[in-house]
Amino acid sequence: MHSTDQPSSPAWHARGAGAGSDPAPAGGQHHAGLRSVVSPAALAGTLTELAWVGAHALLYPLGARAERLRADPRYRPGDQPPAVRALFAADPLAARVPVVLVHGLVDNRSVFSVMQRGLRRRGFAQVCSWNYSPLLRDVETAAVALGRQLEAVCRETGHDRVHVVGHSLGGLVARYLVQRLGGDARVDALVTLGTPHGGSRWAHVLPTPLVRQLRPGSALIQELAAPAPGCRTRVTAVYSDLDQMVLPSSAGRCDHPDLGARNVLVRGVGHMSLPVHRAVLDEVAVTLATPAQEPTAA
Repeated sequence: MHSTDQPSSPAWHARGAGAGSDPAPAGGQHHAGLRSVVSPAALAGTLTELAWVGAHALLYPLGARAERLRADPRYRPGDQPPAVRALFAADPLAARVPVVLVHGLVDNRSVFSVMQRGLRRRGFAQVCSWNYSPLLRDVETAAVALGRQLEAVCRETGHDRVHVVGHSLGGLVARYLVQRLGGDARVDALVTLGTPHGGSRWAHVLPTPLVRQLRPGSALIQELAAPAPGCRTRVTAVYSDLDQMVLPSSAGRCDHPDLGARNVLVRGVGHMSLPVHRAVLDEVAVTLATPAQEPTAA
């Protein structure tokens, strides 16, 4: 499928298709880029981004406290709205799989305030968010801590596997866990939102050890590009053409050949708006509710 013209609708791209990969004359590329910056969709997305950043600043202090996983007491398998029953028609038990939300750099779980409520309204019974230390120095340390958190969630809920949704750096932390530390034994589906899988040019601005890991071609990015045969986690990477933090925007794609990731482009959605955007939330819900495809016989 090719990207849709609707600015708020996600579109799936096959590996190697890259956003903006269609060949065009240099002058045409310049004018197309200028039009994309001043288009009504881009302006609307920018205004939405500014509004959400302001609202998020107010919510930020409320997200500093760690959250305990609690099943939604309102959940009743036989008493769900038609839309919820339709979402889980292929696998009704998917509604019970715990969902763990992982925030990005210098952020906390407050960024998922809208998504957490939205997933619960869509029928997911066990949704929680996880805070890691703001003093984090490297991705591997956070990935190890996330692994311990997922083990705790599995013990508490009795489930063998969970789903993870990671925003920005949180997606990279989760990917490192499943790809390099054996976390694919616990993580069924991983959805990343605005995650710099290919690094970001903005990472050259700050020389801190963690931010240096996010530079294109860094040791971390090269480690994640190494072979990962047999990884059992289903990976979906949602990226935006209006992401102000992931540059170039195509770096938000996960094109590792062993992961077979599904890359979803959304148009006109800012970096911080990804966890609150309706189309993104719908994409996350459908992805987590869809059972894994059984391999076909040769």
